[in-house]
Amino acid sequence: MPHRYDLLVVGDANPDVILGPLTEPLAFGQREQLVASGSFTVGGSAAIMACGAARLGLRTAFAGRVGDDDAGRYLRDALAARGVDTRALHMDPALPTPLTVVLTRGDDRAVLTSPGTLTAVSGADVPEELLAAARHVHTSSYFLQPRLAADLPGLLHTARSYGATTSLDTQDDPSGRWHGLGPVLAETDILLPNAQEARRLAGPDARTPHEAAELLAAQGPLTVVKNGADGALCHDGRTLHSAPGLPVEVADAVGAGDSFDAGFVAATLDGQPPYEALRFAVACGGLSTRAHGGTAAQATRDEALAHTGAHLA
Repeated sequence: MPHRYDLLVVGDANPDVILGPLTEPLAFGQREQLVASGSFTVGGSAAIMACGAARLGLRTAFAGRVGDDDAGRYLRDALAARGVDTRALHMDPALPTPLTVVLTRGDDRAVLTSPGTLTAVSGADVPEELLAAARHVHTSSYFLQPRLAADLPGLLHTARSYGATTSLDTQDDPSGRWHGLGPVLAETDILLPNAQEARRLAGPDARTPHEAAELLAAQGPLTVVKNGADGALCHDGRTLHSAPGLPVEVADAVGAGDSFDAGFVAATLDGQPPYEALRFAVACGGLSTRAHGGTAAQATRDEALAHTGAHLA
């Protein structure tokens, strides 16, 4: 059957409250500290990725769960305003919408999340008709959504049976265990960790991002590792490719990795080889840091192409 969507994104959506930069240690004891900027915006790795993909022109749908509250309605409306189909974004009558506070300091950040509906998201939130209608299925924040994680191998297997390709960005594991990915990696075409996540996923033998990429690629997926200002690299089990970072004046790096994910998937769906997709994705991630929040400065296709010299269909 013809695919109605280029991309189905499954996973987390929450408002981000971003404050910073902190210029001294965070103080308790009822002290008030002032920072230069603050923003309230679309957050959640999956939601930011979906917005970036729609900005690049992909026909994008989102499946997940938020609370039936003001924050949930804000997310539904914000995603729809950015061109994302939200018919499968369910409003939970019992649990609240997740909320994340991001405290920035230099090129680092601390992230505090109240899970809310993240613990309730499951495969039942993803209609099979959407899995059948998408050319590609992407999911994020594996370790924050235990019920979805358990269902994910089956969901991705179903999507592939309908001809879709698949990708996964695990994000951080708050438990620090980093276990249990074997079954889902078997159904994943593209794995998209950052350098720190890649080393943790690959285990103690991975001392560098390059070694981590090679070890993870040996488990099946094309492994694409985001390495901040140093750019990115990917390994397909045989060949390593790399791309330098994009020189840009950074206002805020929150969500840059999710915009990178959107760029890599968009270029891959356009038939570009990994080394070209890598360059395009680096441009998307870098350009997204020009403003505060994960979605405010996401690149259009023409903007990203202007920084790669490439041509995508």
